[in-house]
Amino acid sequence: MTNLRRTALTGAAALAVAMTSAPALFAQGELNLYSSRHYDTDERLYSDFEEMTGITINRIEGNADELLARMEAEGENSPADVLLTVDTSRLERAKDMGLLQPIESEVIETRIPDYLQDEDNEWFGFSQRSRILFYDKDEVENPPQTYQALADDQYEGMICIRSGTNVYSQTILAALIEHLGEEAARDWAAAVVENFARDPQGGDTDQLRGIVSGECDIAMSNTYYFARAIRTDVDGLSDSLDMIGWVFPNQDSFGAHMNLSGGGVAAHAPNRENAIRFLEYLTSESAQEYFSAGNDEYPAVPGVALSPSVAELGFFKPDDLDATAIAENVPAAQRIFNEVGWK
Repeated sequence: MTNLRRTALTGAAALAVAMTSAPALFAQGELNLYSSRHYDTDERLYSDFEEMTGITINRIEGNADELLARMEAEGENSPADVLLTVDTSRLERAKDMGLLQPIESEVIETRIPDYLQDEDNEWFGFSQRSRILFYDKDEVENPPQTYQALADDQYEGMICIRSGTNVYSQTILAALIEHLGEEAARDWAAAVVENFARDPQGGDTDQLRGIVSGECDIAMSNTYYFARAIRTDVDGLSDSLDMIGWVFPNQDSFGAHMNLSGGGVAAHAPNRENAIRFLEYLTSESAQEYFSAGNDEYPAVPGVALSPSVAELGFFKPDDLDATAIAENVPAAQRIFNEVGWK
């Protein structure tokens, strides 16, 4: 059974007290949320929190770089209470820019595994996506079973993958740097470039569509893009899912790489207590289940049930590499991509 579901729910009693005590039900006030999560399904997360607490959420949405630049420009006058964004590297960048603050929350620290927390408690992961390998079942007799295998000569001209400037690419290479060492990771990246079916282009769904079109035979993608095509109609993909197989890599070693979606309390949050309450709410069973049911993600809290579309991908061993270590290796990963010509 996957580590994601192996551990029993912990801290449930503390969470219940935190979320249902009499003052909390009528907390009132506001929460200014800066979010780069662009999913319509998150509306349920926000409305449930407002109904539960009486706190009104005011949202500012944009891409992560824009939001970080805005918070930096606003400085001490920033109205931001919470930053939500995708990927470890952006969370760490927000910390490095001084845009977040450390918090203490028994609820969060109990519910979220240590390796999904910043070492200074400035940011936390609340949902996950596994970055795995997909392949054309008719064309690939022996699909790669590890990330390292993507460098094998047998896969020359077969691989579709994201750009080296993309955070998903940066964090998988950052993880390999931690596991293999920088020199081996550089050799891997150079060899994978030689196996490209085309120059990197588009998003994860485009990599999967590349298998359908026959442009490539192997693709790397986050699981939730494929699970979404199981749950709902995705043009150019859902009708052809039967031709695509998948591999959770490195099951005999460190496990499949996990990307985070997470957040933290803004450095100058005017509504700090409401901000902490919101992050605590994101660890609740109902919110965690909705990350899976609404957006085909894996919960960060162990033991929370998976949605059918996510569960269909099967159980696996996830990489529990500390998220902070990954974030610290991102600059080296970008340098390697530049050196080996991973566009």
